[in-house]
Amino acid sequence: MSRRPVRRRRRTRGRIDPLLLGGVALVAVSLFLALVSWLAAHPWVVLLGLLVSAAVGALWLHRRQEAARGERVRAQSLRYAVDHLDGLHHTQFEYAVRDLMRRDGCVDAQQVGGRGDNGADVKATDPFGRRWVIQCKHRKAGWAGSAVGTPDLQVLNGTGRQIHGGDVLVMLTNGRFSRPALDFATSQRLHLVDRHLLAQWAAGSVPLWELLRAVPPPRRPTALS
Repeated sequence: MSRRPVRRRRRTRGRIDPLLLGGVALVAVSLFLALVSWLAAHPWVVLLGLLVSAAVGALWLHRRQEAARGERVRAQSLRYAVDHLDGLHHTQFEYAVRDLMRRDGCVDAQQVGGRGDNGADVKATDPFGRRWVIQCKHRKAGWAGSAVGTPDLQVLNGTGRQIHGGDVLVMLTNGRFSRPALDFATSQRLHLVDRHLLAQWAAGSVPLWELLRAVPPPRRPTALS
């Protein structure tokens, strides 16, 4: 006679006993009700907790405000020697320009240069509401390096207003510009910052818009205008 195969019952792993789960829930509810009852009998504990929380929150806010104030002070005292800018990597150069714009009051200044930047390395909004689009050209050799030419300006001119919505389009370099580039910038209302103007701006405290000529008027009235 053939024996029938004996079916073994599979043990279920990880299965939680419903009775155990119910007991745990009952204990948790009981503890919660006991805590609520105790707090109702001792309301000063709740008040003390609220006071401690308020004190901790106020201390955190004060420290954050002090840190922000210190950051503003450091930004306002930011200075760069043009020789120092010469030794930077081109990306570090863009960040330095961003920091100088922040020093001047452009709190939203950001470095956006990189692959696919569409002709913008730094973008910022000044206190007068004007949108700045800055293309940076770093030259390791400074003034002795190759001059920034018209093709670079044509890229900025083609994207600065149409794509980035810029009011002030700036080509900035620690070097120099070619003669055709100077003429093209004048005809297209582009602003140029060469090594000499960069040195004056980076090492001083005067905002860039006070050093440039024919900057567009403010978009909105401010206390500075």
